[in-house]
Amino acid sequence: MHYLNRMLSRRRFLEVSAFTGGGLCLSGVGALAQDEIARLYEDAKQEGAVSYYAGGPIAPHQADIEAFSKEFPGISFDLKTGFSNQLVPPINDQIAAGKLEADIANLQTIQDIEAWRQAEVLASYRSPNFDAILDTFKEEDGTSVGVHVYGLCYGYNPNLVAAEDVPKSAPDFLDSKFRGKIISTYPQDDDITLYLYWTIVDKYGWGYMSELMKNQPRFIRGHLGIAQEIAAGNAALSFDASVTTITRAQAAGGTIEAAFSQTDPMPIWDNRLCIFKDAPHPNAARLFQTWLLSREHQIAAGLWSTRRDVEPEGGKFKGIDEYFTAHNFKDFILQPADELQELRVRFESFIGPVEGMPVLSAPAKN
Repeated sequence: MHYLNRMLSRRRFLEVSAFTGGGLCLSGVGALAQDEIARLYEDAKQEGAVSYYAGGPIAPHQADIEAFSKEFPGISFDLKTGFSNQLVPPINDQIAAGKLEADIANLQTIQDIEAWRQAEVLASYRSPNFDAILDTFKEEDGTSVGVHVYGLCYGYNPNLVAAEDVPKSAPDFLDSKFRGKIISTYPQDDDITLYLYWTIVDKYGWGYMSELMKNQPRFIRGHLGIAQEIAAGNAALSFDASVTTITRAQAAGGTIEAAFSQTDPMPIWDNRLCIFKDAPHPNAARLFQTWLLSREHQIAAGLWSTRRDVEPEGGKFKGIDEYFTAHNFKDFILQPADELQELRVRFESFIGPVEGMPVLSAPAKN
């Protein structure tokens, strides 16, 4: 079982509880904290903008911006999206040139955030609700903090995979009845999928890859694409499906279900927020981070939260600590870069080179 501590801290958390009229109202906090947030918003309005580099599918970040902007008018966003490993190089170029454009980043590539921390280019910001975040999902010095917890589960189309045939472990995907029906992202292209594949070959050996390739899996770029393809009936199943993209595909009317193995652990991770020390709009970035970490936003998002006082609502999913999880992604991805590259190259020797464009948004409707 996952080791996260579900007990609430005895500390009375400072948290956002309501937003009214473009101002921030807090409950259960002292006057000093309320004054701090009020001043932060006034300074953010003076800056008037924030540059946000956000990894992963576009729609969730746009939704966050729209919700934030309703509560805090007067702050515009320059949103840059893509795979995390696509967003980092331009930020590094900005840092090297001494002309930083990015204010705040939300990325899966924790190794890049750690490199920035070591280079001392990140601001240290402990927002009023920072103490509500579980220790495993933040740097205590305030240089980065996770917003949501994500997991890779099994995804399948119930019209194409009978209930009794739904795999219960990674070896079940080697059954010949699934030949040509499996879909996955490229492990050499996506770090969390690299971690997933590593947990599999670490347990079952590299022979697993040879057997998997005999089943002719299809590879695409991005977990959003996996959910879309399964939900549309273009693929039957995957052991590399994101829980959040499955739920969004279901909400859009797609035919897709999630399954959780009791034999092989579900990789989990948190995308990390970081604010740059030389951010052009530091107060707007701090205000946005504070809002993203607020209990109200975390509950409304309907995802697994990094906060210790928020559990999934609706009864569809259990608390993340109630699943069998692989929770060492950070340690895995902070291994020496040359060792990770060797791993990527080895997986590519089975799969072949990465092809196609990343899938970051839903297909356009006719």
